[in-house]
Amino acid sequence: MYKKSVTALSATLLAATAILSACGSNNNASNTANNGNNTAATNAPAATTDAKKEVQFSIGYASGDPATKEAIAEAVKAFMEANPNVKIKDISETSSAAYLDWLKTKDAVGEFPDLVEIRDTQVFADAGKIVELPADLAELFDNPPQVDGKVWNAPMSVNVPQGIIYSKKAYADAGITELPKTYDEFLAIQEKLKASGITPLVVGGKDIFHMGFWVNKFLIDDVYSKDPDWNSKRTAKTVSFTDANVVQAMTDFKDLFTNYVDKGWLSTGDNQTASILVAGKAAQLYSGTWMFTQIQEADPSFEFGFYAIPDREGKVNVIGLPSPAGWSLSAEAAKDADKTEAIKDFIRFFFAPEQYAKYLASINAIPSTKEKVTYETGEQMQVALDLIADPNVTKSLAINNWWGDNLIPPQFRNWFYKLLQDLVVKDENVSDYMKQADTEYDAQVKANQQ
Repeated sequence: MYKKSVTALSATLLAATAILSACGSNNNASNTANNGNNTAATNAPAATTDAKKEVQFSIGYASGDPATKEAIAEAVKAFMEANPNVKIKDISETSSAAYLDWLKTKDAVGEFPDLVEIRDTQVFADAGKIVELPADLAELFDNPPQVDGKVWNAPMSVNVPQGIIYSKKAYADAGITELPKTYDEFLAIQEKLKASGITPLVVGGKDIFHMGFWVNKFLIDDVYSKDPDWNSKRTAKTVSFTDANVVQAMTDFKDLFTNYVDKGWLSTGDNQTASILVAGKAAQLYSGTWMFTQIQEADPSFEFGFYAIPDREGKVNVIGLPSPAGWSLSAEAAKDADKTEAIKDFIRFFFAPEQYAKYLASINAIPSTKEKVTYETGEQMQVALDLIADPNVTKSLAINNWWGDNLIPPQFRNWFYKLLQDLVVKDENVSDYMKQADTEYDAQVKANQQ
């Protein structure tokens, strides 16, 4: 096991926020919330009111990943045990629906969470559904990303790279002795796995968010690593989904799914992928570091490795820039002083070093706090940490994680992922489908402007 303090890496990565100066409007405004000291980070759990007034608030978060769901549930339980006067109602639900859609449904029925994990920050900030993060909480973090010059989220962790999680046995059985140095070498590995009689890749395509792992791998390689402002240019209609770079990315996506992905991918859930991998029904899974725990729990003896897939030129490009996401206080809850204080107490508790280390270790995440946090990491997580620390590795974001001028229409991501599912299943022409993407994107932009 490796004992690593990953806070330093977080600082390195968060410093990359400067790269985004061209990626949005006024996103690098001075972070006045960080001018205080960080004593609050050591004061968890914070003292409740003298009268120990009974307080209840609801909490909502993306629960599609079992390890993350369990880690947050444990934090909630521990907080309530330490603060018996506070009752937290967990209204999170696990389904194949997109988290953004789930939140909008909750809002429509009057059940928007008091404390909520927000990923589409600009959407909910513009709609007045969340409030700016209190300054005494914002100071717990190192330069958290801003939207419209404000910090809206307590970032639960820092974005981690995604890559190939592979069975060491399957690689050995197929005669694979070296990891790929180019994308063509990666494809050669897929052919060797196929020839050995095992399905090369398992994909949890039943869950629409899972589609984004592969879609964004190719978009980052061919589009965002070279032009992080591509989204804003698309909105301005100066670039197109029919451009050669996007068509190449989506052609690679289609070819990979057609030739190397398990045929049942469209009916496979994300939470089934770990068991399929450890059972030897597939050799590889493309996902993030949060899957390591699930794999180890499914079979502690299963030996697996992790690496980022290089592009055709041999460059490595990964998700790894900070984005505005994390715990946010709802505008409605902010009207209740007692509820607000209870939520702030929970946030301080969640990010207190001892508790936060448990959360991070459960999902193999990188801390976002100023306070030093140390936890043990395995060889797979060490690869991810090295990728983040390597200045030669290009860090980027997924199509829907940009903000400011680079914010895409909020419903476009899911529509686009479903379009690509259809592209593969029906074996359609990539260029023709990218024309559909242009039409839909423009229609959604226009609808949002009305």
